[in-house]
Amino acid sequence: MVPAGKVLAVVGPNAAGKSTLLQVLAGLVRPTSGSVRLGERVLTGDGLHVPPERRGVGLLGQDPLLFDHLSLRENVAFGPRAAGVRRGPAREAAGRWLERVGLAGLADRRPGTISGGQGQRVALARALAAQPQVLLLDEPLAALDAEAAPEIRQLLGDQLRETGTTAVVVSHDILDAALLADEIMVLRDGEVVEYGPVAQVLAAPATAFTAALMGVTLVPGLARGGIVHTAWGPVPAEIPDGVRCAVRVPPAAVVVAGEGDGVPARVRWLEPAAGGIRARLIHADGAELLADVDPAQVAPGLEAGAAVGVRLDPGRVSVGAG
Repeated sequence: MVPAGKVLAVVGPNAAGKSTLLQVLAGLVRPTSGSVRLGERVLTGDGLHVPPERRGVGLLGQDPLLFDHLSLRENVAFGPRAAGVRRGPAREAAGRWLERVGLAGLADRRPGTISGGQGQRVALARALAAQPQVLLLDEPLAALDAEAAPEIRQLLGDQLRETGTTAVVVSHDILDAALLADEIMVLRDGEVVEYGPVAQVLAAPATAFTAALMGVTLVPGLARGGIVHTAWGPVPAEIPDGVRCAVRVPPAAVVVAGEGDGVPARVRWLEPAAGGIRARLIHADGAELLADVDPAQVAPGLEAGAAVGVRLDPGRVSVGAG
């Protein structure tokens, strides 16, 4: 259930059912069971299946799907026109929406003459100009380059808040959930495995997939004598003996040292990360861990396959239920 005026982020691995969920909400797919309601209206269920064009639901995906033969103004006016608004008022409304998304000066251009980021701005304006009761967003930023995506994300968040539009956004990018959504739902194999306020779920992920989105590793452990014992070393915690725990380990909590200094491990691979280098480490038992390494502290021998020692910084990890 998504409260009116709120934004729900839906995340999950490939083939989890995210896009199928949006298709069901949009009316493009009729489920074999269950129901879809918009306020007091039944859209699917109780023997009913309202067609997509009568739902009051908009869908915005990776491809703007603009009409190449129409100007940007006419593209945005399409939604109001389809709802019965006369041509003049629809064009005026389109002009206002293009101004809101920063494209007022391009209203008479055709889609083939603008950039991908500008095209997504037009698609957003067209979707909101139709005044949908619910806006569905299927990876709307995935096709944009690194420069355009942050701008469109900010614009999208601003417009959703200003218009009070209820929205469901599917994304693989945790930034979309953190910056756009009020609540987050994690799907796996068609089932909901986590649900709640974004800050709460991301601060204490309960599944390995959600933790991985945050770059966090969930390390299993067993409490004994005021210590949670894990494969990657001990973590102090006031937890009763015998309780199985999950230690949430962000990459910054992992100290990579020379062989013999800490838990033995090998470097699986190295890659650039914000402000440094990220290493994926593998334990002798096959367990993996991510670590952020300061470039100034990278020894010449730190490379794929290298043997290292690993320690956890107790002040940077957190312990939750296993």
